[in-house]
Amino acid sequence: MKNGIGEMAWLDLSVDDASTVKDFYQQVVGWKSSEVSMGDYQDYAMLMPDSGDAVAGICHAKGCNIDIPAAWLPYFLVADIEQAVTAVKDKGGELVTAIKGMGNDKYVIIKDPAGAVCAIYQKSENN
Repeated sequence: MKNGIGEMAWLDLSVDDASTVKDFYQQVVGWKSSEVSMGDYQDYAMLMPDSGDAVAGICHAKGCNIDIPAAWLPYFLVADIEQAVTAVKDKGGELVTAIKGMGNDKYVIIKDPAGAVCAIYQKSENN
């Protein structure tokens, strides 16, 4: 995925049974998968069949993903997550989750004024 501000940085799906859903998308879309250790269970990075580039994640709805809706969720890159969260609230949106960390990166699931859900994502300066 690209990494410019405003671009979609990632695409994720959190569901109760990521293993079955991962298999579904492998058969339907043609993606390959790579296991991602989450401690006591595995989530999956979904890979392009030719290049092996990671294009999406299919995750179990537990642990850090327990409060994420079961829908494809785009992650849009922002320069400053705190500023973006303020804008969400000021412009009639709402936070679905608190700001979370993934390594040094930060993200939060939001709902826009029409009710559509997405995530905003700030990469750390070390990336």
